[in-house]
Amino acid sequence: MYRNLALPVTASALVAAAGVTPAYAQAAGGGSAAFQFLPLILIFAIMYFLIIRPQQKKAKDHAAMVDALRRGDQVVTQGGLIGKVSKVMDEGRIEVEIAQGVKVQVVKATIAQVLSKTEPAS
Repeated sequence: MYRNLALPVTASALVAAAGVTPAYAQAAGGGSAAFQFLPLILIFAIMYFLIIRPQQKKAKDHAAMVDALRRGDQVVTQGGLIGKVSKVMDEGRIEVEIAQGVKVQVVKATIAQVLSKTEPAS
């Protein structure tokens, strides 16, 4: 009933059948690769300036705060303990007095905030 008609189909015939002029089809498909990747590059730039850069600045400020710890500073740990630094030890640890005669060793990186700084001895 149906015969297999092999008609030569060209790209221009398909474009014309779709109702698109050949000039518009070429303009829509053309363009530099740089313009095609521009939105992706812009997304990465926005992510860098909104997320990565502020996070790096915060980490740098925290490291400077931890490096500046000295005996007598009143600190808050990430666990919520408030105490006074009684000894700054090597290996990234400090000793914090949380009550009269109660001293605990804390990793320096877990210090969340310095409440009050002591004046350096002259």
